[in-house]
Amino acid sequence: MQEIKRDVYLDKMISRKENGLIKILTGIRRCGKSYLLDPLFKNYLLESGVKEDHIIKLELDREENKKYRDPHALNQYIKSQMKDKNMYYVLLDEIQLVEDFESVLNGFLYEKNVDVYVTGSNSKFLSTDIITEFRGRGDEIRIFPLSFSEFLESFKGDRHEAWNEYVLYGGLPLILSKKTDEEKSQYLKNLFEQTYIKDIIERNNIQRTDIIDSIINILASSVGSLTNPVKIYHTFVSNGEKGISQNTIASYLKYIEDAFIVNKSSRYDVKGKKYIQSPQKYYFSDIGLRNARLNFRQQEENHIMENIIYNELIIRGYNVDVGVVEVRDEKKQRKQLEVDFVCNLGNKRYYVQSSLHLDTREKTIQEERPLLSIPDNFKKIIVVKEDIKHWFTEEGILVVGIQEFLLDKNSLDL
Repeated sequence: MQEIKRDVYLDKMISRKENGLIKILTGIRRCGKSYLLDPLFKNYLLESGVKEDHIIKLELDREENKKYRDPHALNQYIKSQMKDKNMYYVLLDEIQLVEDFESVLNGFLYEKNVDVYVTGSNSKFLSTDIITEFRGRGDEIRIFPLSFSEFLESFKGDRHEAWNEYVLYGGLPLILSKKTDEEKSQYLKNLFEQTYIKDIIERNNIQRTDIIDSIINILASSVGSLTNPVKIYHTFVSNGEKGISQNTIASYLKYIEDAFIVNKSSRYDVKGKKYIQSPQKYYFSDIGLRNARLNFRQQEENHIMENIIYNELIIRGYNVDVGVVEVRDEKKQRKQLEVDFVCNLGNKRYYVQSSLHLDTREKTIQEERPLLSIPDNFKKIIVVKEDIKHWFTEEGILVVGIQEFLLDKNSLDL
């Protein structure tokens, strides 16, 4: 398999170089964290003039490095490699295998000529752990599976073939090396069962494995739909399950989110400028995993497209909420309209609507209505399935095809 470029994340690592903090690469297993560390970042250091003996790298999951899982041995080894006062770059893969690793890493912050980069598995090394253990001394870089543009760069085939493959099997990098549909589907199913779910169960000491399994299935079936612990609880009750509480369901949802399998998007009242606590929407960090979870049934194009758009917005660095706009209908009764995504980054804001087709004037008006009900001048966009050249509606709303939206990093500003 040819080298996969991950320039978005490589640039983030480069911009944080020698910033005095521990750079921590997090993300779902098999999304490419180790690959980003080496060869991508290591090669960048070498090409920028860093001598190889000033790059100290350990893959702590390898048998020959097992002795360095002892914190004292690791600390001594790294210090023994430092022969002068020039900058040393320490790259540690699977740092969670080291007992009391936070003490070792925090100790390096007192060394002026050490710049530390680590990866950790999501079973023991989550965003919540970083906040607790490093208390402002860690700099988290969240890594996602391949975006469509990254996937296309390494795909052997044309853009349309790549799209059909991506919407079915997603963007976990190893998918690109699998030859048959059977290999791809089995890889995703095994990864879910033998790695992701196992991680969650072991980390959180879960006894009701059937419940966590069912919740993941419910989330996979309800991508793009509003849900919450109460709604899921009633689903279980209606199916005859009585030995489960709403609090347990809420905890299980948090475990699934913490493991980077799904991301939660809160509802935001655009006119009232306030958050609505419940319900929320959950999107899978990789659409292929979602599809595999459902045995590649329930291939609703609208939900899959919405999930992919959400992931792209998150990868681009936006804070993404589900928008709610209150209007009055013909009878002057209040009604809530939904804006799929409210995207914020600094002083930028965009409203994005996902729609399979705008094939009639009536459909266009229907999709425009929530956007035109928003009382501000931030840009409003409708992303459609068709592979079209972007255009503007009579009301000035940008309409862009999904592939152009995903492949042009400046598509929100067309």
